[in-house]
Amino acid sequence: MRVEHQVRAFEQIFKSYDGILPLHRFLFAYFKQNKQMGSSDRRWVTRYIYSFFRLGKALMNESRLQRLAIADFLCSHTSSLIIDNYLPDIKDQVTESVAHKLELIEKAYPEFKLEDIFNFNAAISNSIDKKDFYTSYLTQPDLFLRVKIAHLKGVTENLLAADVPFTQLSEQVIALPNGTRLEQLLQSQQYHQVQDLSSQKTGDFFKPEKWDYWWDCCAASGGKSLLLHDLEPQIQLLVSDIRENSLANLDERFQEAGLKKYQKKVLDLLLNNDQDLHHYEFDGIILDAPCTGSGTWGRTPEMLYYFDEQKVANFSRLQKSIAANVVKYLKEGKPLIYITCSVFTEENEEVVEWLTENLPLKVEKMDVIKGYNDKADTMFAARLIKK
Repeated sequence: MRVEHQVRAFEQIFKSYDGILPLHRFLFAYFKQNKQMGSSDRRWVTRYIYSFFRLGKALMNESRLQRLAIADFLCSHTSSLIIDNYLPDIKDQVTESVAHKLELIEKAYPEFKLEDIFNFNAAISNSIDKKDFYTSYLTQPDLFLRVKIAHLKGVTENLLAADVPFTQLSEQVIALPNGTRLEQLLQSQQYHQVQDLSSQKTGDFFKPEKWDYWWDCCAASGGKSLLLHDLEPQIQLLVSDIRENSLANLDERFQEAGLKKYQKKVLDLLLNNDQDLHHYEFDGIILDAPCTGSGTWGRTPEMLYYFDEQKVANFSRLQKSIAANVVKYLKEGKPLIYITCSVFTEENEEVVEWLTENLPLKVEKMDVIKGYNDKADTMFAARLIKK
């Protein structure tokens, strides 16, 4: 595949993509419509387009192809025709560390600024190390498994037998390269769940007790509910979401995991739900709130390029409204667990401040769960107690 052919394929993808669909879904549809592209073509153009978006808005005065070469150099450990042709003086150092390669780019392009990768005016949480956070976008995050302790040996043996590289981080957590195909390796999901490392750490805020009644009010596909149930299998559980198709996915995931006893409701949490919930009182509520997802953009780097910053304020208003509508169903002295996968202060600390000033809630614990040094997402979690 000559460099001109690779350039043409990249340009066609870039000009066809508008940032509306997640990039992986767009590429799936694009490749399906363009079946003349072979597996090598698909592999290279996927690498290039993801590398390109990982550079965010840095070096916008350079040509698109020069920016692509710089991005691919920073994000990859093997060379490419793009790197060879556009960065001939440093192409042999592509195997060096990201830190070293950044030094080379900063020397060759004095206008390069690391902060331009995440180029937004909205403030990010003060406890985040900005340099480490921005640098993390140049590396693809890992895939993480949460494994039941009794079955850890069997899972690791299957991975070893298949010669799949992995790192065991704890007695329940395994990290694998992103893109690892688990379907044929680990057929049953009863003993493991795919869940980001930082998402798993939100469980430290739950603290459920036996026979508690908990509500996962924005449950989506049920990852936090499964984590909650693993922490305390004797809880009662209500799950809800505004999207019926998400709850259908949840049903399938719960079935595979062996979770059979739970209630389910389709609810719009911006409305008054007293007709459905008037007699409910919960010992805990998980509000995994709709958000910008800015802590997960290492997995969806196209957002660095296409995200509309005005959405931050919109999500903040949405989060406050949902919290106000669900807290009335929480028992006194019991926790509301507020979670986002955002790094923006306006969605995190400022929302918690508003909750404590306007609702009968007090903060017991809150923190940014920093995943950027672990090839994981960065999240925010707060445990608030109803007064």
